[in-house]
Amino acid sequence: MVPERTVHYADSGGLQIAYEVIGDGPLDIVVSFEWGANLDLMWEHPRFNRFMRRFGEYGRTIVFDMRGTGLSDPVESLPPLEEWVDDVKAVLSDVGSERAALVGHGHGAQLCMLFAAMYPEQTTSLVTVNGYARLRRAPDYPPGFPPRGEEAVLRAIKDGWGAGRALSVIMPSMGEGPHGTDWLARVERAAGSPSRAVLKQKLVFDIDVRDVLAAIRVPTMVAHTRQNLFADPGHALYLLDNIAGSRYVELPGGDHSPFTSEDADELMDSIEEFLTGSKHPAETDRALMTVAFTDIVGSTEMASELGDRRWRNLLEAHESIGRREIETARGRLVKSTGDGVMATFDGPARAVQCMQTIGEYLEPLGLPIRAGVHTGEVEVIGDDIGGIAVHVAARIAALAGAGEVLTSSTVRDLVAGSGLVFEDRGEQTLKGVSEPWRVFAATNR
Repeated sequence: MVPERTVHYADSGGLQIAYEVIGDGPLDIVVSFEWGANLDLMWEHPRFNRFMRRFGEYGRTIVFDMRGTGLSDPVESLPPLEEWVDDVKAVLSDVGSERAALVGHGHGAQLCMLFAAMYPEQTTSLVTVNGYARLRRAPDYPPGFPPRGEEAVLRAIKDGWGAGRALSVIMPSMGEGPHGTDWLARVERAAGSPSRAVLKQKLVFDIDVRDVLAAIRVPTMVAHTRQNLFADPGHALYLLDNIAGSRYVELPGGDHSPFTSEDADELMDSIEEFLTGSKHPAETDRALMTVAFTDIVGSTEMASELGDRRWRNLLEAHESIGRREIETARGRLVKSTGDGVMATFDGPARAVQCMQTIGEYLEPLGLPIRAGVHTGEVEVIGDDIGGIAVHVAARIAALAGAGEVLTSSTVRDLVAGSGLVFEDRGEQTLKGVSEPWRVFAATNR
């Protein structure tokens, strides 16, 4: 559930900077995300919602849109980083804050590092999340993007901004659908036009705050995902070597975005412990559920062959039949994933039988599907779900062929006596899962 929200505006040299305040704890916390954001649309994602509410449990948290993006005033030309620092000062002044902890993500970390160096008396502590001192490679700075890489990033923004294509790089743990590509596409469009996005990214490539790192004297935590596809972990090691007394937290996964990762709890725990001296994980709703995914086999080729209108009609038929059968099996359709659905059930046998039935109804329509089913403890995040059990079910579905329903060994063991027959497919390595899983194909009922 999205918390009750009020957007405020602080005056910064004649420009209005949009910000929100979450929570009323004793510690003031400023959170600065990458530049491609929009306060209104960010809250629509349940994981962002949960991430920010966690800060609000122990602090008065201020999050804002940088000038020129989102809900803040547009600008004719992009200013130097120090003027964004003025925006932070303006927001802190507007809320009556004398000192605050700074949490900066990506380019937002550059802003927070410069603020901490310039205004140590207003900074209690500093956290960088997948941050960097500079993004461009130099002879004495190998983690950055080389010229060809830089050109590729700018070209990708120019050609794909507003379509959510960056999802596979900055948020690989997320998929298609309303809380994946569709959501990111809307955030991009609301953050600014493609031409503005290119200009802002060019500015980010030009910024270099290495010379100010030695002046940072506040307690600092450097957090970085070890498989980050956008910001090489070498960026974090450079910060660690050049900010005196800084502490390093290596995070699992590859998401550049701090709130989308399945392991976001670990980051939130680390930040809370660093900022407050103790951690007490946020209360979360967890439950044992059976998770099932369907996926249309060869969807990309099929969509290209059929055209937009016919393909859209088939997708609607898939979702309609899926919804009907899931409800009949006493399950819940969690969401559409673009070319499939994700659902939960309170019984694994019903889940397997439901996936088989959906496949039987869709096959005559020329929609071959594959499905994956797993039972485990999931985390309930509003209307969405997360956790390793969801990840396992999705990865098992990806292994299936047309017309197949694959399950984990957990499901096979739990449905003994149901009449379902299984074929052992052996141990399989699931992408992003540390241990291999034994997978079985449900062959008949």
